Amino acid sequence: MAWVPLECNPEVMTKLLHKVGVPKKWNIVDVYGVDPDMLAILPRPVLAMILLYPLSEKEAPEMNEESQADDDKSISPNVYFLKQFISNACGTIALIHSLANNTEELQLEDGFLKSFLDKTKDLSSTERGELLIKADDLIETHKELAQEGQTEAPSENTPVFNHFVAFVQKDGHIYELDGRKDAPINHGVSTAATFLEDAARVCQEYMKRDPEQLRFSMVALTPAE
Repeated sequence: MAWVPLECNPEVMTKLLHKVGVPKKWNIVDVYGVDPDMLAILPRPVLAMILLYPLSEKEAPEMNEESQADDDKSISPNVYFLKQFISNACGTIALIHSLANNTEELQLEDGFLKSFLDKTKDLSSTERGELLIKADDLIETHKELAQEGQTEAPSENTPVFNHFVAFVQKDGHIYELDGRKDAPINHGVSTAATFLEDAARVCQEYMKRDPEQLRFSMVALTPAE
């Protein structure tokens, strides 16, 4: 199963948020850089960061990457994580990960997302991913908004060599959430106050893997100004 890929476009992503039940006082904004001056202009609090990065030649676009979780770092049971079984769904799954791990701050309205999270809160990451395949409301919303980007959307079967991952702070640690992997990745100690800088640090680590590559994009979940 494949979806039309979502563009890394704050306006499109914000529309998706509001359609699934996120109050309009929250939105998605561009992150223009990881240096302190660029981070300082973002509205606070930043609840999540999403990175779009180019897959290397060694990484096939299929979802078969093994988890790189560090066994020495425990994963909080309160981290909401779901597996990705739908090709090209990584953008929407990154948004779900960002929202699902910040429900107390967001105060979700009645709608698809709140219903889906209530239904899946006690399920395994695999069971959550399998239920997403049948989530008709989200499938239709994704399909509609995937056509609204600034560039022409590719077809469902076109290979995509970019991938979205989300970063959130939960129970005193920063986690990377990537539905292709087996589990969240704990990137160390973090707090609500330091999360933005911590997420920027991890994004920089991604960029250092391929310093000549320019196709990195970042967006953040923040209050609407």
